[in-house]
Amino acid sequence: MNITIHQSFLPHTDADASLAFYRDVLGFEIRNDVGYQNMRWITVGPPNQPDTSIVLMPPTAAPGLTEEEARTLLDLIAKGSYFGVNLATHNLDEAFAEVEAGGAEVVQEPTDQPYGIRDCAFRDPAGNLIRMQELS
Repeated sequence: MNITIHQSFLPHTDADASLAFYRDVLGFEIRNDVGYQNMRWITVGPPNQPDTSIVLMPPTAAPGLTEEEARTLLDLIAKGSYFGVNLATHNLDEAFAEVEAGGAEVVQEPTDQPYGIRDCAFRDPAGNLIRMQELS
């Protein structure tokens, strides 16, 4: 069996802001941008990984979601407690500087972790926690 990761989903609360962040700050390419009934799904991914994507999705698009559940969900997203993703780079300090210059909310500057990796953390426009690890 040969299984790969094809897509992962992150909620967005502002499609245009998320698109600008993933495209202009992280350098991801836009692979799909689909609208349906005032909602928008945007698929992005690193240019050097054409088979791996992140789908930025409207968080309250689930059928049957009550207003209270939607509010709770949006509160969790804003706190960075709902979803997140780990990215990787060979030059963490350079990547961090570019992301910080792009206006991302910094959660943690590049740090050597006691469990053996060097990483940093920031939030995307929706509040999703993004960790970036340095590859050896």
